Amino acid sequence: MGDSRKNHVTVSVETAFIPDQSDPHQDRYVFAYTVTITNTGTIPAQLVSRHWVITDAENKVQEVRGLGVVGEQPLLKPGESFEYTSGTAINTPVGTMYGSYQMVAEDGEHFDAEIPVFTLAMPRVLH
Repeated sequence: MGDSRKNHVTVSVETAFIPDQSDPHQDRYVFAYTVTITNTGTIPAQLVSRHWVITDAENKVQEVRGLGVVGEQPLLKPGESFEYTSGTAINTPVGTMYGSYQMVAEDGEHFDAEIPVFTLAMPRVLH
């Protein structure tokens, strides 16, 4: 079975509401999210692709799949991090996102790095 810590990546996310790009009268709420991906395993691993599930407050789901992140497929050595900022638009002032990054370790093993669920919320909407 192998070392369970060999392929291990942690993901943390910070979000921000973008008022200049949002238009509540048109049900358009834009959020930026900054993701930090850290290789906490023991061998190098490369991020190959991504899968996001974005849900608004009316349970409308968008799924996004694609190669890399922001045009890159970073190779992370143990202890290294990669940070990027991207964005999304939803139809409600509150929503959630979660997903996974598809990774390939230096030894050829494929694994998923889970992105825990996080909230997108316009300020002063959630108490």
